Amino acid sequence: MLFVTTETIYGKEITESLGTVRGSTVRARNIGRDFFAGLKNIVGGEISEYTQLLADSREQAIKRMLDDAKRLNADAIVNVRFTTSNVMQGAAEILAYGTAVKLK
Repeated sequence: MLFVTTETIYGKEITESLGTVRGSTVRARNIGRDFFAGLKNIVGGEISEYTQLLADSREQAIKRMLDDAKRLNADAIVNVRFTTSNVMQGAAEILAYGTAVKLK
């Protein structure tokens, strides 16, 4: 399924808006990642353990958003956005959301 961050899809006509669709996941850090992140914090550089954790979380949120859109029989999702928030110390939610639409 096509999803875009724009209001329209070039070359396509939106015929119906089906409403907001969303997908989220809450992930917590773990002691192994925190240990290696602490070491990298001392020497500098990318903290690849957290980069991978966030990438996996983003992909899961996108998949859940797409599943929500499929449930509505949508053809695409427009205005896709991402947001994150702390749920508790050491845990954060990543939310992907947009508007499910039907295309001509």
